Amino acid sequence: MTGTPKKAFILLADGSVIEGESFGAEGTTIGEIVFATGMTGYQEMLTDPSYYGQILTQTYPLIGNYGINSFDSESGKSWVKGYIVREWCDEPSNFRCENGINNFLKEQNVIGICGIDTRALTRKIRESGVMNGMITTEDVIAKKDEYLTQIKEYVIADAVNHVTCEKPFEAVSEQHDYKVVMMDFGYKANILKSLQKRGCDVTVVPGGTKASEILAKKPDGIMLTNGPGDPAENVEIIENLKELVKSGVPIFGICLGHQLLALAQGAKTSKLKYGHRGGNQPVKDLLKDRTYITSQNHGYAVLSDTLNPEIGTVSHINVNDNTCEGVLYKNTRAFTVQFHPEASAGPMDTAYLFDRFIDLMKEAK
Repeated sequence: MTGTPKKAFILLADGSVIEGESFGAEGTTIGEIVFATGMTGYQEMLTDPSYYGQILTQTYPLIGNYGINSFDSESGKSWVKGYIVREWCDEPSNFRCENGINNFLKEQNVIGICGIDTRALTRKIRESGVMNGMITTEDVIAKKDEYLTQIKEYVIADAVNHVTCEKPFEAVSEQHDYKVVMMDFGYKANILKSLQKRGCDVTVVPGGTKASEILAKKPDGIMLTNGPGDPAENVEIIENLKELVKSGVPIFGICLGHQLLALAQGAKTSKLKYGHRGGNQPVKDLLKDRTYITSQNHGYAVLSDTLNPEIGTVSHINVNDNTCEGVLYKNTRAFTVQFHPEASAGPMDTAYLFDRFIDLMKEAK
């Protein structure tokens, strides 16, 4: 970092002001402030559509040490509303490095702040719960009351429609073994790659695509992807999923897809106090009686006790708080998980779930 750094400020909904230094783009941004605990994978986080509407705080103190490349992005752009780090590295070192984190944020018009105590901020969020906030390079004190009103009025709404693809597209495999329709609620690129690697020709469709249009493609399986926002607000998608369940076509859901299918089957969801975000979340597979370390990014969870036991059973639980992390359905060929088995930069411990989906399609055939 060269020259005199420009000041930047965080203003939280409770009125707290935190002073730091500007990096990335300059200006003012408002979002829901969340934290992620991964030691690596910052590029994947920045380009994960599930962070739409949120200001991301990294708990790991040094970010950007291996740079940015053209291979690891989960989508074509950054979706975060802002970025908070303790320190960023201005001399990254990695054989794949093509860009620095500061330049990347400027190119993506993401407003960042560094030089703050991210541990203290994370502790505040853990104790108080996720809250709205602002990053600004303007005079926060002079406009504090005005800013606080804007912060308190901010809501993440209609999130899936903001991140889903505009029209269907094809992504074929080398083997052409299975036809999968992937409902894009804000998909991560590695979900698509994981399916292609296993011989799936994938048709990616907008999240709001009607069940009749999906079934007309005669898929061997249906993939429900991750995505942002409150799952319960996606009323039309939930109705479509009810029809897809009746078809008997094998279904695999991840993250938001997991929540949406549970809602379609009569269960309920609720917002977590501060969510699960990062690549070190322990999950127990109840079928295998084994605990895996998983990558997660979600602020809502399926309420286990609202799931009809005649329809489905909880298959995975979070070891830290016992929240529902997976459902195995009894009334149709479907299973879902809250975590990310396709995770990059890792861990890849639960990639076997994609193989389970392949087996389900093989049985259905």
